[in-house]
Amino acid sequence: MCYTEVGSVVPMTIDKGSGNFAQQRASRTRAIDGALRERFLHGPARDGCCLVALGSHARQDLGPKSDLDLLLLHPEGMSQQQLDEIAQELWYPIWDSGQRLDHSMRTQSQARKLAASDLRVLMGLIDARCIAGDTDLIGELRGQVLQDWRAQVRHRISELRELVDQRIERFGVAAHMVEPDLKEAYGGLREATVLRSIAASWIVDLPHDAWQDAIPLLLDIRDAQQLVSDRPGSRLLHQDQSAVAELLDLRDADELLRRVAAAARSVAYASDLTWYRVDRSLQRRVTWRPRRKTSLRQPLADGVVIQDGEVLLAMSAPVATDPVLPLRVAAAAAQAGLHLSPQIVDRLASSPARLSHPWPVSARQGLVSLLGAGGGLIAVWEALDQISPDAGHTLIEQWIPEWSVIRDAPQRDPIHRHTVDRHSIEVCVEASALAREVDRPDLLFIAALLHDIGKARGGDHCVVGAPLAGQIAGELGLSPADQAVIERLVRHHLLLVETATRRDLDDPATLTTIVTAVHDVPTLQLLHALTIADARAAGPIAASPWRLRLVDDLVQRCVAVLRGANTDEAVPSGVQELLAQGVPDGTVFRWQAQDDGYWQLEVITADRTGLLATVAGVLALHRLTVLQAQVITHSNVAHQRWLVAPTFGEPPRQEALLSDLHRAVDGSYDVASQVQRRLASDDLHHGRQFTAPRVDCLEVGARTTVLQVRAHDEPALLHRIAEAVSTAGVTIQGAKVETLGAEVVDVFFVTEDGGQPLTEERRAELVSTVTVALG
Repeated sequence: MCYTEVGSVVPMTIDKGSGNFAQQRASRTRAIDGALRERFLHGPARDGCCLVALGSHARQDLGPKSDLDLLLLHPEGMSQQQLDEIAQELWYPIWDSGQRLDHSMRTQSQARKLAASDLRVLMGLIDARCIAGDTDLIGELRGQVLQDWRAQVRHRISELRELVDQRIERFGVAAHMVEPDLKEAYGGLREATVLRSIAASWIVDLPHDAWQDAIPLLLDIRDAQQLVSDRPGSRLLHQDQSAVAELLDLRDADELLRRVAAAARSVAYASDLTWYRVDRSLQRRVTWRPRRKTSLRQPLADGVVIQDGEVLLAMSAPVATDPVLPLRVAAAAAQAGLHLSPQIVDRLASSPARLSHPWPVSARQGLVSLLGAGGGLIAVWEALDQISPDAGHTLIEQWIPEWSVIRDAPQRDPIHRHTVDRHSIEVCVEASALAREVDRPDLLFIAALLHDIGKARGGDHCVVGAPLAGQIAGELGLSPADQAVIERLVRHHLLLVETATRRDLDDPATLTTIVTAVHDVPTLQLLHALTIADARAAGPIAASPWRLRLVDDLVQRCVAVLRGANTDEAVPSGVQELLAQGVPDGTVFRWQAQDDGYWQLEVITADRTGLLATVAGVLALHRLTVLQAQVITHSNVAHQRWLVAPTFGEPPRQEALLSDLHRAVDGSYDVASQVQRRLASDDLHHGRQFTAPRVDCLEVGARTTVLQVRAHDEPALLHRIAEAVSTAGVTIQGAKVETLGAEVVDVFFVTEDGGQPLTEERRAELVSTVTVALG
């Protein structure tokens, strides 16, 4: 390290070969402090003064080209002549050396007053460090500033949040930028200053996790960037990235961006969690009222509870033995729009239990529910993707080992806004809004998660990723037929938009290409929804109204071709098979345990109006979630087969359940009123808003009318639908009910009381009645 002259206080070069940037920062700070201290002590009389380092200098984080930020605290009554003499002795040599300097000269009271009106000044003083002079002066000032900050934090914290939002608007999110600003972008070095300021307010505690280890890495990259570019600042430009990577002994520029993304994600996650805690703390203070000594725990899922607005594990949760528990917890939190506490994440990470392969149905249901949670997915996924329970892998990578290749992988194109892995999660969020448009939302969500799994592996990512996605789908426990659909969706997830924007849609060969690729209408609907979700997640360029209109036009033309070739496609999936089944005679109730903690209920009894609503209501009252159901009516005998699971806890006693079913069927138990009381007392959505249900009524053949309902699952949903159908004076002849994660796709075969299909006017009335009933 060398200097221009004895009068200079700024190192002008640095040993690039050492690579120990932290040691160089410490040496740089010592050298500058020593030179400043020498001039301070041997200059004009400055009794009662204190020379203070602010910003990166105070934190001993100075980079090769960093500005100096200095404050001279002086006593009241010091003359302007004395201040000018001090300035000439301290500031002028720094300016003469060419070093950028931000300086100020204030009394204690002036600095305190300024900190009370300017948060930037306040944050600088929180980190302030005495270089020379009266240390008590800066100690007293810091104490006063902190006292004021803690007293005013509930009124000023929104101002701090606004500063953060302004930076996000201007500089973006560091983890997702191709040319990130390492200091100002969200998740960068400035975030550490904000977090320390929040911690100093005592309003909440900071999470203790990997974010603190990420800061030195970001500092190293900033130092290398300043050396390579030979200029101040902290933006990592594309033109400098290869040289910066070489200086840091990294493989290439992409590896550098992966390191930046991983570090910035850790910091951003800590910031997100901290602001979540701040919001909850402020809400509790605003809505304060006398409380019980122990606040109530509300069950959210099996082994999962909510207390004070936070997701926790139930005391009886089998952490060490239940490998599905992390997925169940994550899905419950995401569906409720809540964050996972660090404590619960740590406990889940330490569990020795591992999922079997292929996954059990309950695990796959948990994953689908998690992926379909909309915006609630992002915070929960980030929490699960931050921890490293073994061998440096996150829980996500434990579940899907192939995820590690795309994790933090950069995308160097003008279309995408995020890294490959985050883009995939954003596609899942967009896909959740399209769940009503497809028969199999579970396949849509899994395809959204895996559609770019072939990236960062070399070659065409569609071709590379398709068999990989099919293999992963098999590990998740999907059937061979469903694996084939996933593989087809991943292989062709760019087909619709590329065809719509580059081919002649009036050319029959164009439609033949699409029809040959998708095979059937349900797969085409899935591919259409995936295409829209992918485009929306990528950004406004990919999701321009023009592009999406072309895709819509192409899909409509292909649907016409497919339905012309196979008219059965107009019937929702599985309808033809269901209509062909018969029913046995007799009247019975059978309750049997199945695999994976599920239970089957079989009901055979004389058919009557409202029977489906009655049985569904009893199941809801016993807190049983309907996973599947089939209902067939033959010669006035109804045959119902239900697959259910306890919403949480143990299943109901068989005697109690069957007793209530008998009483409900013979009319001595008013199920509807009991359900209404239960719904009035439960918070169904925990304050979240979900995509509105979609209700369709289709005419299928000369004798059949099909009612199809797609909605977000919630307690007693099937009961409410069936009640609405009865209210409309329509008879349910059969039904097929399926819950896919947190989404339901219910199909009902309905007629008028006399067995006639519904007219167009009656179909419209039925749709309206059911829609109103679903709110």
